[in-house]
Amino acid sequence: MRAAVFEGPGNIRIEQVPDPEVELDTDAVVRVAAAGICGSDLWSYRGYGNRQPGSRIGHEFIGVVADVGAEVRTVRRGDHVISPFTWSDGTCEYCLAGLHTSCVDGGVFGEPSSDGGQGEAVRVPHADGTLVVVPPALHGADAQLLPLTDVLATGHHAARSAGVGYGRTVAVVGDGAVGLCAVIASRRLGAERIVVIGHHEERVDLARRLGATDVVCARGQEAVEAAISLTGGAHCVLECVGVQASLDTAIAVARDGAVIGYVGVPHLVERLDLGLLFSRNIGVRGGVTPARAYIPELMADVVTGALDASAVFDLVVDLEGAPDGYVAMDTRKAVKVRITP
Repeated sequence: MRAAVFEGPGNIRIEQVPDPEVELDTDAVVRVAAAGICGSDLWSYRGYGNRQPGSRIGHEFIGVVADVGAEVRTVRRGDHVISPFTWSDGTCEYCLAGLHTSCVDGGVFGEPSSDGGQGEAVRVPHADGTLVVVPPALHGADAQLLPLTDVLATGHHAARSAGVGYGRTVAVVGDGAVGLCAVIASRRLGAERIVVIGHHEERVDLARRLGATDVVCARGQEAVEAAISLTGGAHCVLECVGVQASLDTAIAVARDGAVIGYVGVPHLVERLDLGLLFSRNIGVRGGVTPARAYIPELMADVVTGALDASAVFDLVVDLEGAPDGYVAMDTRKAVKVRITP
């Protein structure tokens, strides 16, 4: 079958790879209907991290079950399914606590020894604990379902971690796909005011259409001063980038007693000023999103039409066009790319 393969920084190729098969009785094989390019994929593309040439890439996908192992009970051939970006057994103490990303036998798609999501099919370990069956009403709703695999769940995790709720003022730091989904999540959870801080005009405009009440198109001290003048300091700050500058901005726009929900994958972060957090009673929570715990709740709102993050995908390519999709995201010509194998 065909799949996206990382061959070094700036070099994604579509290559022939072995067809996935059921290897363990708890596996399933999913034929991919849609996949996404994630910001963390982009960091590998730019040369950050330790991804090795020749490795599969991608962890956001939905599809149809093609085969199942003998012990799989909750999904069957022909089921339309969502997969979170990690697999998990669903039975360990962490999974039972809703922290599937810490599963004792879990892993991440697209990492060594696993299939990547940007391909024609994927072997899914622990199918019962990982896959979520899509109701018939959403069959074919790929653009609405794909964000649940990672990016919308990540925005939701930021909002939950920061305590977003009715009457709260929220500052979202970052205007990429995660930041846009954090806006959607904050609106869903009842925030009274949502201020987005970014520096791309077209993206902050989209944030406003998705529910932001105010936008700050600036960076650094200028952005901090503008956000403070609008809010007096936010109750909840959602850090959706993962670099030092965005973390510093998140702390600066928080009011005393606020909570920062951080979900940007950390890269180029050198320090966290604990003294400043301590003196202002600012909390920091978050991390990698346990998407499997959130998918059923979020999908229920997709079914009713109350939740739709499809607008974050502003470019659609076929599998052969995936390398061009990476270029588009890397050069800021696309916010997020959806791949249709």
